[in-house]
Amino acid sequence: MKQPPRWKFAVMVWIAIYPTITLVSLLIGDYIKNLPLPLKTLIMTGILVPLMVFVLLPFLGKILGNWLKK
Repeated sequence: MKQPPRWKFAVMVWIAIYPTITLVSLLIGDYIKNLPLPLKTLIMTGILVPLMVFVLLPFLGKILGNWLKK
């Protein structure tokens, strides 16, 4: 299968990650705001990476598949 242009893949990742980071920050930001930065980052990435890899990118890949392949 042909890989999409890198810029299109980057746009798809941005479409997934920007609103997800915003939503996760809104939902848990108050609970983790007083934690040390490395721990906050660990918690955020522990939520975001699996969500991106197993849910959002496959979902967006199906929705944007035709655009990615052009």
